[in-house]
Amino acid sequence: MSRFRRPPPRPRRFLSRLTSDHLPLRGRLTLVTTALFAVLGCGVLALNWLSSRQVIEANRDLITRAIDTVGPPVPVLVPEPLAPTGTPPAVTEALPTTPSVAFDHFQDAMLDDLLTRSLLLLTVFTGLAALLAWWASRRSLARLHQVTAAARRISADSSLGERLALDGPHDEIRELGDTFDAMLDRLDRSFTAQRRFTAHASHELRTPLTVQRIALEIPLAQGRVPDDLRPAVQRALDAGARTERLIAALLTLARGESATSTPRPVDLADAARAALHDLADEARTAGIHVTLDAAPAPVEGDPALLRQVALNLLANAVRHNHRGGTAAITTGVAGDTAFLRVANTGPVLTPEEVPALFTPFHQGRERGSGFGLGLAVVRAITDTHHGEVVATAHADGGLTVRVLLPART
Repeated sequence: MSRFRRPPPRPRRFLSRLTSDHLPLRGRLTLVTTALFAVLGCGVLALNWLSSRQVIEANRDLITRAIDTVGPPVPVLVPEPLAPTGTPPAVTEALPTTPSVAFDHFQDAMLDDLLTRSLLLLTVFTGLAALLAWWASRRSLARLHQVTAAARRISADSSLGERLALDGPHDEIRELGDTFDAMLDRLDRSFTAQRRFTAHASHELRTPLTVQRIALEIPLAQGRVPDDLRPAVQRALDAGARTERLIAALLTLARGESATSTPRPVDLADAARAALHDLADEARTAGIHVTLDAAPAPVEGDPALLRQVALNLLANAVRHNHRGGTAAITTGVAGDTAFLRVANTGPVLTPEEVPALFTPFHQGRERGSGFGLGLAVVRAITDTHHGEVVATAHADGGLTVRVLLPART
């Protein structure tokens, strides 16, 4: 027979459950401080009461001997109980009392009075301690709320330019704010260096690629390339053209992430019309029927970048589609939000696959001629314009992508 016994579960105390699950940090600090003050106050009260009783008991003999030397026992008048009719009781007899009995009455009365007054003062001071703890915790945590609010704003706006710059005493919260600012500085420098490197590298690669393309196109156009070398030269030109398109996409992505231009009034309807004009021939060749519902959608931003958003969304809807499919581009305003919506038919996507479509260089299950940067560019530009991108997969195949931006008043 096994002698192993499962240890009994440790009961979770009510105070621990209350402070850990249901109260904010300010409430927990106040509750703990008040409880600690009350416990210490009760300890001091008990010590004071016991010390007073001990002192009185230690001097009982001195006091009773002093009373004995004064005179005979003092009679005490004992009244009768109150009559049912409420008439005053009559004093029936006077009982003599000894000094020891009188001292016991005095001791009990004094200790009871001391306990009552001490409990009353302890209650008042405990209430004051609770108020003081609530005020102190509220004042101390106010700067912590500043850190939380700043972190939420930076996370929502994807902007690393804001800093806390907390003032006040040099305590742990000030240290947390300074550390948070230092982290933002490092992230800002890192992202800026990454964008600058991408832009500079892409720009520097354009020149040799252009020279290479011209060096191949001129002899090919003049017929100076042997027939057996023409396929290789053509493949080199195609590869160069693909590389140039990749560099252009990287430059657009870097520019969309930096967004250093000055915002100007833009209408998303104009961007949608321009995108349809640029992709009309490609959609016609692919057999995709495109419809446009361009209601006014005024916003503030970079016209070239927002036009690139519409162009990338429509290009994604046309290229990731099937022959005879449809694509619909719609613009408008809903409340204080302007929207650009592109819906298309196409392959079936699961909801888990949709977020990965906005990852750079992700091309999904069907690899095409693109680089997987179209939707990544859309998200980068939308984030820098303080907007939001929402993508929803259709159950019967296809995708709907909505770009939501603050409308211009």
